[in-house]
Amino acid sequence: MTTLQAQVKNSKWFVNRIQKDASPLLRDILNHPETYRYQVIYTKIDRDRKNRPSFKNYYLNVDADRYFNPASMVKLPVALAALEKLHTLKPPIAPTATMLTDSSRKGQTAVTKDSTAANGMPSVAHYIKKIFLVSDNDAYNRLYEFVGQKWLNEMLWKKGYKNQRITRRFVPMTPEENRYTNRIRFMDGQKLLFAQPAAYSDLVFDFSKKIEMGVGHWDKDDKLIQQPMDFTQHNNSPLEDLQQMLQSVLFPESVPAQQRFALDRQDYDLLYQSMSEKPSESRYPAYDTTEFFDSYTKFFFFKDGKREIPEHIRSFNKTGWSYGFLTDVCYIVDFKNDIEFMLSGNIYVNSDGILNDNKYEYVELGYPFFREIGEIVYQQELRRKRNHRPDLSKWRLQYD
Repeated sequence: MTTLQAQVKNSKWFVNRIQKDASPLLRDILNHPETYRYQVIYTKIDRDRKNRPSFKNYYLNVDADRYFNPASMVKLPVALAALEKLHTLKPPIAPTATMLTDSSRKGQTAVTKDSTAANGMPSVAHYIKKIFLVSDNDAYNRLYEFVGQKWLNEMLWKKGYKNQRITRRFVPMTPEENRYTNRIRFMDGQKLLFAQPAAYSDLVFDFSKKIEMGVGHWDKDDKLIQQPMDFTQHNNSPLEDLQQMLQSVLFPESVPAQQRFALDRQDYDLLYQSMSEKPSESRYPAYDTTEFFDSYTKFFFFKDGKREIPEHIRSFNKTGWSYGFLTDVCYIVDFKNDIEFMLSGNIYVNSDGILNDNKYEYVELGYPFFREIGEIVYQQELRRKRNHRPDLSKWRLQYD
């Protein structure tokens, strides 16, 4: 493996384990870290006699300064922020309350109904479910409207996630337009519970570090620009932050109190089910499983070849994909073999160096990378000895 910069985190044991068991395809990827920009974190979980978990991270080419486009990964912090913000309102609002979005500015659309919701009306809970099951962009945009650019980023920074930068919706807008958010109303039938006025974010971001990718890109007018694409003002969400956020939700007491999100039991139950439910199990929304197959958002292990997810395995995760970048941050539970661990990773697969052309090697290289890394770690988990087998009934209850 090529020698990397000093700030890159590599755990010798983990690097050697992956290299030893890698196929020729995976080994070729591993030998070109500057090309594929991959990063992997394996989180080993051990339990004590009282079933209390402890965590140890192992790293492969992890570098917070190596930019990757997080794409839909920013939906994770936005979903968590939306649930936390509901508790700050006076009075606090339940995540199932109807959430109506008004059109406060030209070019921004209102939302007053959602035919895919159980009662035909949108809510924070409904948007969160859509975010995790199929990575729905509109659902993210609506929660971005609610939390607002300024409140969202300042909240994340206060929790210690200093490198988080969430500046935009997933719809064509200028940086300035993304600072504005629409009026939001929460309703109980015809009764107004809370009204949030349209707002403007005056938050100052540090854009001093220039971030450019590729050798060319297609612009919004479908014109090929023969120069790198500028990501300087795009969203940023380092892999270690994402791993820590997921851990803070699944195991709140395992992280410092400052890093936890202010959630209650109802919030956690919603997140656990939404993160691990399969599209075929969902009634509201109901999904066409030929398009949204069960492993649609499960990169580690399953999306390569559209593999079926065994009944005894659940992946609590969030994925993102765009511009040739693939990312998955997950917690794997195997009820049959009493196994649990976390895996977080990303890779860049764009051989021609042209961005925004929808020509990326997701199928040829990206999904096989996640499958094989996952399989190597899973086999390691099957072999390793534990002083205490984990009691995983907490997670099984989500589906009983």
